[in-house]
Amino acid sequence: MSPHPATPVVTDVEPTEEDIDDIVRDLEKSWTALITVRRQSKEDVGYREIYVSLDGESLGILRHGEAITRETTPGPHRLQAHNTLFWKTLEFTLAVDEHARFIAINRAGFGTYSVLAFLIGFLGAGPFYLTFEREALGAHGS
Repeated sequence: MSPHPATPVVTDVEPTEEDIDDIVRDLEKSWTALITVRRQSKEDVGYREIYVSLDGESLGILRHGEAITRETTPGPHRLQAHNTLFWKTLEFTLAVDEHARFIAINRAGFGTYSVLAFLIGFLGAGPFYLTFEREALGAHGS
């Protein structure tokens, strides 16, 4: 036995490539973005639901006055909306922590309140035209 206590040896521990990959994966999982789709325009006729989906998965059904907000991943996305007659698709890319806002509006248009639409009203309302677009920065409190 040595009369002197052993001196600890300090070595730098180098992370493995697998360790670094695990850290990056954990970080990527924490990166998020938000999407809000609202149907709150004064121009909306207030009839017929609007069905909304993101990347092929249903986000929900909007009635007049409602909004849907969902967390999603940053990157490219495809947002779709339809009112069973008209379909609209928007493609966009989200950055980390970005909050993208969209507005959906069912509008009256040619034929909505025509005599023919009135005569066949028992089948449902005439056509409501769908407006679906990304809101500008600063719109609606953003």
